[in-house]
Amino acid sequence: MSIYLDKNSKVIVQGITGREGLFHTQRMLAYGTNIVGGVTPGKGGTTVEGGTTVEGGVPVFNTVKDAVDATGATHTILFVPPQFAADALYEAYDAKIGLAVAVTEGIPAHDMLKIVATTPGMRIVGPNCPGLVSPGRALVGIMPGHVFAPGRVGMISRSGTLTYEIVDGLTKAGLGQSTCVGIGGDPIIGMTFVDCLRSFASDPETDALVVCGEIGGSDEEDAAAFIREHLPGKPIVAFIGGRSAPKGKRLGHAGAIISGNVGTPESKLAAFAAAGVQVADRPSQIPGLLKERMAAAAV
Repeated sequence: MSIYLDKNSKVIVQGITGREGLFHTQRMLAYGTNIVGGVTPGKGGTTVEGGTTVEGGVPVFNTVKDAVDATGATHTILFVPPQFAADALYEAYDAKIGLAVAVTEGIPAHDMLKIVATTPGMRIVGPNCPGLVSPGRALVGIMPGHVFAPGRVGMISRSGTLTYEIVDGLTKAGLGQSTCVGIGGDPIIGMTFVDCLRSFASDPETDALVVCGEIGGSDEEDAAAFIREHLPGKPIVAFIGGRSAPKGKRLGHAGAIISGNVGTPESKLAAFAAAGVQVADRPSQIPGLLKERMAAAAV
């Protein structure tokens, strides 16, 4: 079972005819994602090739509403410049899209504050994220599909490249994945660790979880509190990136900055320890630690 995405999800691509949109559309199609259309204003009526099962290529529409009306799309992914991304998300919301993946980096935090507050009912993954994948079923994002394998380990991560590194290790260790969600590294994002944990908690085919966080903000502490209350005994291993970063320095993601005592590695490690979650010192330790936790839970 997967959460948020499966082989039947109908996906459109906003910005499908741009360089990045076209490149990743072809990659998603090759993975088996059910891409039913794309949106580029002014290019409605054209098509995009890429191995789609849609006869004649992937149809392009002028608006998200046109695409939804014609295809019944339920999911969208945005390859839209940051200055237009807020309007693109509102357009998806108005067309009643259920889940939107915002790959775009650099969306103003003020725009995201308004979007998160005014789009109830639409799940937003990102922005500044790699997307999500249900291995063997569908991929909506920019993730390298070949490192994933179907299985029963769920993963939630703020980092794209760390996701790929950790998943590659899990796959090589024989630990396939149910769903992997890259929630994004910006200060203001849509879906959080807690949102994803809540969904994984009700998934009977996810036996264990990996939570990949980083310095900055309080999302990891919130995740630990949720785990402590709602997922006691669940095999979970965490990793915190950026533990060597000095206070006041931004390293990598816009959200990865320590301000005073907020968002410190120490506070995150303490929160996970209180929740009974072991935190790996290195990504390479995660498969072994997770196997130990799973074996202990099975006794």
